[in-house]
Amino acid sequence: MFGFINAQNISGKSTKVVVDGTSPMHDWTMTSSAATFVGTVSGNAITNVKFTMPAKNLVSTKGKMMDNKAYGALKADKHPNITFTAASLPVGKGNLSGKLSIAGVTKEVTFPVNVVKNGNSYQITGNEEIKLSEFGMERPGFLGVKTGDEIKVTVNIVAN
Repeated sequence: MFGFINAQNISGKSTKVVVDGTSPMHDWTMTSSAATFVGTVSGNAITNVKFTMPAKNLVSTKGKMMDNKAYGALKADKHPNITFTAASLPVGKGNLSGKLSIAGVTKEVTFPVNVVKNGNSYQITGNEEIKLSEFGMERPGFLGVKTGDEIKVTVNIVAN
């Protein structure tokens, strides 16, 4: 009986997602602080990881027109959520592999992540560069000027 470790379910208390992109006109950033994260602490890892962010929670510093172009590219009306699932997230520095779904397309991705345990709390930081075209998204544009295909996504989560 003494060998069992109680699995602890955790959820995100705060989340921040930053998406940085480029265009010939100006670089741009979109942020969201509304997303959900759940997982189960099991030994030195978090298992059954699930991250969900409504696409329309991303807001740019460039205003509504930019937001609406981005939501169009994300196919947010038909696929309202961006999700990431992984079987296991190791505590410490490492690489996280899982399934990322954007705009209705799901891909296996692996990216660097750092998980710091602080008491009963876990701070999870990761970033990845992805190409919009790999997820079947049109690059948003205005008057023939399109954003770059590659974007950088940075995620910060505090969970307990």
